[in-house]
Amino acid sequence: MFPRLSHAQWENTVRDLLRLDDRPGLTASFTTDPLGGVFDNNEAALLVAPLLWADYQEAAEELAAMVTADEARLSRLLPADLPGEPEARARAFVERFGERAYRRPLEAGEVDTYVALFGRGKDLFADQDPFAAGVRVTLEALLQSPHFVYRVEVGAGPAKGGLVPLSGHEIATKLAYLFWNTMPSDELLQAAKAGELSSREGVRAYAARMLEDPRAREVVGAFHRQLYDYKLYHDLNKDPDLYPEFVPGMGDAMQREAELFVDHVVFEEGGGLTDLLTARTAFVNDKLAPVYGVQGKFTSEFQEVELDPAQRSGLLTRLGFLAAKATARQPDSIHRGVFVNLRILCAFLAPPPNNATSLPPGEHATNRERVAAHTGTCGASCHGTLINPVGFAFEHYDAIGKYRTTDNGAPVNAADVYVLGGQQRAYADAIEFSQLLAESSEAHACYAKHWIEFAHGRAAGDEDRALIDELGEASRGGASTKELLLQIVSSTPFLARVPAEAP
Repeated sequence: MFPRLSHAQWENTVRDLLRLDDRPGLTASFTTDPLGGVFDNNEAALLVAPLLWADYQEAAEELAAMVTADEARLSRLLPADLPGEPEARARAFVERFGERAYRRPLEAGEVDTYVALFGRGKDLFADQDPFAAGVRVTLEALLQSPHFVYRVEVGAGPAKGGLVPLSGHEIATKLAYLFWNTMPSDELLQAAKAGELSSREGVRAYAARMLEDPRAREVVGAFHRQLYDYKLYHDLNKDPDLYPEFVPGMGDAMQREAELFVDHVVFEEGGGLTDLLTARTAFVNDKLAPVYGVQGKFTSEFQEVELDPAQRSGLLTRLGFLAAKATARQPDSIHRGVFVNLRILCAFLAPPPNNATSLPPGEHATNRERVAAHTGTCGASCHGTLINPVGFAFEHYDAIGKYRTTDNGAPVNAADVYVLGGQQRAYADAIEFSQLLAESSEAHACYAKHWIEFAHGRAAGDEDRALIDELGEASRGGASTKELLLQIVSSTPFLARVPAEAP
C-alpha cells in the first residue's frame, strides 16, 4: 500500500507545485478523511473512495483553468530557458513540471504520453493560446494521476537484507512530507538527483537543515497537537458560579499556550520529552494568568513566565489538559488517568464494560472518594492499578486546572503508587508523578513509538520494536526531539521498504 496525500498535504502540495501564494482551500468541500488512530496521516485510513476521486477530478480541472487563464500565474510554472519550437517547448515543460508533480523524473514513455496529450490541448480548449491550452490539459491529467495523489515508493534496485532500498527521489519525498508536510522543494529534488541522499550521513545532514525551516516547526507542532488532543480544549462548559475565571476564548488561549510551550522546548531549548514533562516555563496572557495565580499585568499577548515549581511541572499540569479532562464542576480523574495511560505511557487498557456508567454525584466528601467508591469493584486490569492511581495524581487541580489544597473542605490527597520499570513507584502529587514519568523507560518508548508512527504514516508493528526501544533509551538519556527525528530518518526502515508480496 502506498500512502495517499492527506487533505492538508494535498493543499500544501498544490500550492507549491503551482507556485500559488496560498493554499487553494478546495479540500474544504472534499469527502472528509476518517481519522485512523492518533494522527491524520495514517495510510490505513487515507483511501480514495469514488466520491473523493470525483473531488480530485473537479479540483484538477478548476486549478488548471485558473492557472492557465492568468498569464502571471502561468509564467511562474515555466522555466526561463524553455525552447521556442512548439514541440520541444511542450516536451521540456512536461519533463520539468512532470518531475515536480511526480516527485521524480518521468520515464521516457510517460513523457511521450504527456507530450501527445499536450498536443490535444489546442483542440480541447480552442479559445486559449495553444501553449496555454496544452499546459491546461497536462495539468488536469497530472493532478489526477496516482503518482501525484499517492506517494509511490517503488524502490531502487533489488532487495538487500529483506528490504528494497528507496531511490533518492523517494527519500526526498519522505523527508519533505515528514518535515514540511508538502512536496520536495526544487533544491531537495536537485539534492536527490545529485546523490546527496544516497547515504545515511547524507540524509541526516540534509534533514538537519530541513529542521531549521519554519515549516518544520509547524509539523512538530501538529504532531504534539494531535498527540495531546488540543482540540478537546475547545467548547468546554464550566459552571460560571464556581469558575468565573473561565471566560470566553479560554480554549484558544489554552491551545496557544501549549503550542508556544512545545515550540519553546523543542526549537528554542533543544529539549525533548523530559522537558515537556517537567519544565516550568509557560506562556500566559490575561485570560490564563489569573488561573495560574501568576502576578503581574497581562494583556492579550502571550508572555513568558516561570510557574510555581510546587504547583506545576510540564504539560500534564497545564490548564489545557486539566480543563479538558474535567466536567463542568469537578475534575475527571478517570479520563485524566486514561489519557496518560494511553498517550503518555502506551499502556494497554481493556475496553470499559458495557454496563459502565458515568460518575454519580454521591455523598462522599471529595472527588477522589467518589471516584474510588464508584470504581472500587474494578480490578487490576483497569481502575485499580492503572487508571485511578494516575488520575488521583492530579487531584490538586480543579475543573479548570486551578491549583487547590482542599476539596469540599477536606485536604486534597494526590498520593498513590504506579508500576514503572517493573517496580511500584510512590508519589505525593502530579509534580512527583511527572518526574517519575520523565525518568521512566515506558514514557520515552511511548514518545518514540508515536514519532515512528507519525514519520511512517502507519501504526507501529513488531518490526519497529527494536528501533522504538533504541530511540526510547536515547530519549531517556537526554536526546532531544530533533535528535530522535534525525535518528528515525537515517534508520533502515525509513530508507527502505518491504518487498511486495508475489501474486
